[in-house]
Amino acid sequence: MRREVSHVDRIRSVIDDDAAPAASAVAASWRRCVTLHGLDPEARRAPDLIDAAALHAARERLAPLLRAAQNPLDRLFVAVAELGCCTLLSNVEGVPLERRSAEADAADFDARGLRPGAVWSEAREGTNAIGACLAEGRALTIHRDQHFHTRNTGLSCAAAPIYDHEGRLAAALDVSCSRETLPGGMVALVAIAVAEAARAIEAAHFREAFAGARIVTAPSERGAALLAVDRHDLVIGATRAARLELGVTDARIAAQLPAADLLTGGGEAQAELHKAELQIAELKDAERGAIRRALARANGNVTAAARLLGVSRATLHRKLGRLGLSQGH
Repeated sequence: MRREVSHVDRIRSVIDDDAAPAASAVAASWRRCVTLHGLDPEARRAPDLIDAAALHAARERLAPLLRAAQNPLDRLFVAVAELGCCTLLSNVEGVPLERRSAEADAADFDARGLRPGAVWSEAREGTNAIGACLAEGRALTIHRDQHFHTRNTGLSCAAAPIYDHEGRLAAALDVSCSRETLPGGMVALVAIAVAEAARAIEAAHFREAFAGARIVTAPSERGAALLAVDRHDLVIGATRAARLELGVTDARIAAQLPAADLLTGGGEAQAELHKAELQIAELKDAERGAIRRALARANGNVTAAARLLGVSRATLHRKLGRLGLSQGH
């Protein structure tokens, strides 16, 4: 009679296969759990919890992103609530800071450690959607026995990374369910909804971080590819998607990167850029006209014209050079 392979035996057989981690994110995570983190799949302890003060401090550090996340979190929960799921937003250490769940399911989620303050990093809790997503920096679904710890194999979870306004990994968004009736196909649909909500949070956070700038949408298949552009048409911020799509780096931004150097196609981004260029041209024309009138009234005398404009003689000379004017003009 053939013996049923246990969860532990399956993990051991996979991590002993040198080719498996290269072909599967789950296998790669299982191997890290054993060889890097020294975890035991049969460990029975519940997830670790940080104390209330540490949880409050973690929320304070991520406060701007949490503010931007409220509406997307609410919409995502409405979409998955009937499936018996909860939504979790964790920080980059894998600690959930926010949860949405039905009141009737809250006690079950608490008992499983799916609650604010629990530690779901891969190093502490083994292969799980939040921990593996943060370890790999990409969206992942961990369905039932893909979890490392045997005690977590009743869960189905989908998570997506969230990058901050500077393109750095800052959080993970997760939907988890403990119902055995949730099929794998439904989990795949949930994963799509999670990824879309994560991009919505990134976009809302970016717009809030650069509230005083124009936000330009760059053509991209990577998600929220947004640029923040100042009044001089210089890029002052870019989402991770925009950085990957357009090759934007902190060094290029610091070196004063013109948006026109990045955006050469049509569409919304080009329309926004063209509008900005027209506004800048109109301002220059207005300034040029004011200087010409002052010079005319002063019969070309720069000192007198500067006095009429309320600026210093040196300032007026700089403006003449910048605008391509001379006393004769």
